[in-house]
Amino acid sequence: MQLKSVDISKTASAASIIFDALKKAIIEGDLEEGAPLRQDEIARMFNTSRIPVREAISRLEEHGLVKSQRYKGAVVSGLSAEEAGEIFDYRSLLEPHVIRTAVPRMTPEILAKARGYLEAFAKSDDPMAWGNLNRKFHATLYNASDLSFHLEAIESALDRVDRYLRAQLVLTDGMARANDEHAHIQEACERGDADLAAELTQQHILGAKDSLLKHLSKM
Repeated sequence: MQLKSVDISKTASAASIIFDALKKAIIEGDLEEGAPLRQDEIARMFNTSRIPVREAISRLEEHGLVKSQRYKGAVVSGLSAEEAGEIFDYRSLLEPHVIRTAVPRMTPEILAKARGYLEAFAKSDDPMAWGNLNRKFHATLYNASDLSFHLEAIESALDRVDRYLRAQLVLTDGMARANDEHAHIQEACERGDADLAAELTQQHILGAKDSLLKHLSKM
């Protein structure tokens, strides 16, 4: 199992640390679809008991990243093409509303921070960094909305599809298109055009959906 060992025997938030580590490993693809999560092994790696491990796995199951299988226990969840499409359709309704709300509240500092992530994404040649920079770009713009429930829902949806999006960016022309679309979204925000930013965001999500589904159909 590809996880970095951490001694958390004296840490009060052991379950949260294990949850974060496992979530990161799943999203970044270090733990692949169908990989078993053996509680004893994880407990040894983090120098703790099985209790916080069980709690962390239960939280991952609530997020849809892990599922329990008969005779196998907890394993990393997969995602069917139908499920992926549904998640993207959901995002295409939610995220345009969030950015439309956010645009009037964006400060020069927020816009400068988002542009920094946009430029870092465009310049990066490290596939492992693309997914993180992509999320930071969008989150910086969305956070100005102060719609905390919506933002949490977006994060949860992205967690489910992130590892597939990373693969899609690497194996298709997703990077070039994403760079161009990010730039147009940023420009709309800088002009204060909330409706255009929302429209471009929806197109961006649905375009990524089409590309991802084509990629999944070949797997």
